[in-house]
Amino acid sequence: MTLMKKKNSDIHVLIVDDDLSVRNTMQEYITNAGFSSLTAATAEEALELVEKKDFAVVITDIRLPGLGGLELTKVIKKKNGVDVIVVTGYSDDYSYEEAINTGASDFVIKPVRLEELLLRLKRVLKERQLSTERTRMMQKLQKLATTDGLTKLYNSRSFYTQLELEVDRYNRYRHPLSLLLLDIDNFKEFNDTFGHLEGDKVLVRFSLIIKSCLRTNDSAYRYGGEEFTVILPETNGDEAKTVAQRIRSSLETENFSPTPDKNAKITISVGVTQYFPKEELSAFIRRADRAMYLSKKNGRNRVSVLLAEPPVKSKPKA
Repeated sequence: MTLMKKKNSDIHVLIVDDDLSVRNTMQEYITNAGFSSLTAATAEEALELVEKKDFAVVITDIRLPGLGGLELTKVIKKKNGVDVIVVTGYSDDYSYEEAINTGASDFVIKPVRLEELLLRLKRVLKERQLSTERTRMMQKLQKLATTDGLTKLYNSRSFYTQLELEVDRYNRYRHPLSLLLLDIDNFKEFNDTFGHLEGDKVLVRFSLIIKSCLRTNDSAYRYGGEEFTVILPETNGDEAKTVAQRIRSSLETENFSPTPDKNAKITISVGVTQYFPKEELSAFIRRADRAMYLSKKNGRNRVSVLLAEPPVKSKPKA
């Protein structure tokens, strides 16, 4: 639940001060403002509470017995990511910059006006909320930029980026790398007969089937239209063929009902290939594409493997 959606009573504030009267006064004021609050007399006690409870903000005096307020701030920010407001009566000894550089979200000079402290608390919470929403929006935009809207698989842009990374990993470690290119057979005919809405249902269902047949470190992409690709790290050509056959047979057994009185079977043609040292990325992809067209040429609903370029025949010497 975000801070925006939380009521004040769901937002927990921890007050850390070795002076009992200061702790009690701050707690009473913050509680009356509608927030939930606890107190601690030492940094060590505060750290124990932070581990047990989800605090939005810690308000701490800068001078405490044992571990000081700035040290407490460093630990909390590094380990728990909680916002900290530092309070001090020693403005000549500690600066705003020092507190902020330590990780504090704000810095308040004693004697503290409780109205000002509450405003500072609300400002820190507001900034935290805006930061959370900004992060969520950036993640959403990133997902939209890399994901196909219909199938929820990665898109072709992501495919090229990831394939470059996997080829680079191959060049460093020489672990096998394979690629599948999958094309739904007669998909245009299916769309023309039953409509694009039913065609979209096929694409979505096929995407789920692909994902169900892959391992965690494999990745699937909608390459374009009814074409899909799968990158298989740590996988040689024979193993990749097994994965391709598993996907092909899983789709073949699936029943589709584009109309109430009509069942349809969907099949795919798959091309399989394995990466070779110092090979251009484009050559790698083209070979997978040629393998897929071999499956089309030989009757569809099959897997074809091309593991290397055909040898170049040398001309006979005159």
